[in-house]
Amino acid sequence: MALARVNAVIVGAGAAGGIVAKELAEAGLTVVLLERGKWYTAFDCRKDDLRNQRTSLLGCSFGPDDDRYRRVVVGPDGQERIVAPSEGAYNNNAACVGGGTFSYGAMGWRYLEKDFRMRSTYGAVAGSTLEDWPISYQDLEPYYTKAEWEIGVSGDDTKNIFKGPRSRPLPMPPPPPSREHLILKAAAERLKLHAFDIPMLRNTVQYNGRGACMRCRWCVGFACEVDAKCGTHNTVIPRALKTGNCTLRTECVAKEILTNGQGWVTGVAYFDERGRLQEQPADLVVVSASATETPRLLLNSRSRLFPNGLGNRYDWVGRNLQGHAYSGAYGLMETDTYDDLGPGASIAICDYNHGNPGLVGGAMLCNEFIRLPIQFAMLRPPGVPRWGAAHKDFMRHFFNRCIAVHGPVQEMPVFDSRVQVDPRVVDGWGIPVARLSGARHPQDLEVANYISGKAAAWLKEAGAITTWPKLPGQGLSGGQHQAGTCRMGNDPRASVVNRYCQVHDMANLFVVDGSVHVTNGGFNPALTIMAVAYMASEHIVQTWKGTRMRG
Repeated sequence: MALARVNAVIVGAGAAGGIVAKELAEAGLTVVLLERGKWYTAFDCRKDDLRNQRTSLLGCSFGPDDDRYRRVVVGPDGQERIVAPSEGAYNNNAACVGGGTFSYGAMGWRYLEKDFRMRSTYGAVAGSTLEDWPISYQDLEPYYTKAEWEIGVSGDDTKNIFKGPRSRPLPMPPPPPSREHLILKAAAERLKLHAFDIPMLRNTVQYNGRGACMRCRWCVGFACEVDAKCGTHNTVIPRALKTGNCTLRTECVAKEILTNGQGWVTGVAYFDERGRLQEQPADLVVVSASATETPRLLLNSRSRLFPNGLGNRYDWVGRNLQGHAYSGAYGLMETDTYDDLGPGASIAICDYNHGNPGLVGGAMLCNEFIRLPIQFAMLRPPGVPRWGAAHKDFMRHFFNRCIAVHGPVQEMPVFDSRVQVDPRVVDGWGIPVARLSGARHPQDLEVANYISGKAAAWLKEAGAITTWPKLPGQGLSGGQHQAGTCRMGNDPRASVVNRYCQVHDMANLFVVDGSVHVTNGGFNPALTIMAVAYMASEHIVQTWKGTRMRG
């Protein structure tokens, strides 16, 4: 039986897709929200140190699974390798309702004003496609505010002198400081750095009907059993469903976006939870599947009119894949610094995001989330054995006496760092898989070295007796901070979507996720993804009311 036509199909129920579903449904549009994973609760997923979205040593609790999902990764030497989601090279994102917001660390950063004007600030960078966004911080500020208040953000950034102006303060206060926070704050003050409480998408007081964080150690990479972590699964998606205009279909894998002979999008073909191929007709389609899966879907949507995939007339779909080159340092202390108060990460500085001599961009620096024993065992300083009595002695003595400081270096976009579809390898549904290739720009490694040195200096001032660096490699970037593969811009010849996330020359197709980021900032991108989703949704609703987007 043919499925009834709806106004909108949204592919992906993550940070962006959940917001778009809520905004469209509340505006009166009929919406189908497709999610490849399940709708989990915290009780579906035990606190397993070896099986979570961060270490993935024994699989990913929130998907995707190793049985049906795979990717091809091309190394710097040209060697191809088929990888599963539990392998780091896969650059995995969670597959579940809420997407990464179900298990993320939940930092709620706004980008800085200069982050939207990188080309204007630094000029052209050889070997990079560095460019300005077609929107400014001021354009996005109202939507940052809406995200902070609708999804829920705690913290206090009043002492961050580098931030852009805000129209409203954060809705919730930060939690009381941990021992590690106080040690780092005092050291920052002595160094004349501007430390402040990290903005977090996490309740610290009762908010929107949900309770406060209980500050357990199992946070980043895990589900929140008291529902204090703020994601789309427990905020906007329930509101979308409550309207009666939104239908959520889980365990549904999109195969391709359908078009007609006039070049209009007509719906989405997908495999349902029983593996049956379905076609959902719609007046418009929004793709919010992540910066690796979104270009894969566009490139797999080939037809006579679009032989190279949708939005890809000028070969920009899948290009400029960026993640974050995480850099920092570890420090061993003489006395205990660990007091078992989650989530761990709580204090940050933005003194090195911009203005670093001879460098382009930078990164914020903050302390790390609580490291579980299995993770700490992999963070040994040089010379400490991996096993045996000496290894055990080190673990016993320093597990409670180690502080990590690091940050996400704002990477330079590179045209040849990209997502393609593989010509030979398919997934469990017979769909060509994503093929990842490319490498970081050399500038990223220069910035990373500089940032690592600043992290070590902070730790030494805090009393570290030994420090050692955390540095990224030259290889392909991605991780859970994927961005850039369907960048927004005013020129259709050098971008995929316009400032409202509408695919150039395709009035009823939108991309709304980290794919549209021109640059990825020196911050976790979740709040920016959410703000862009609110902005794009407003445009979709206004355009819909004016044209109905009928093909």
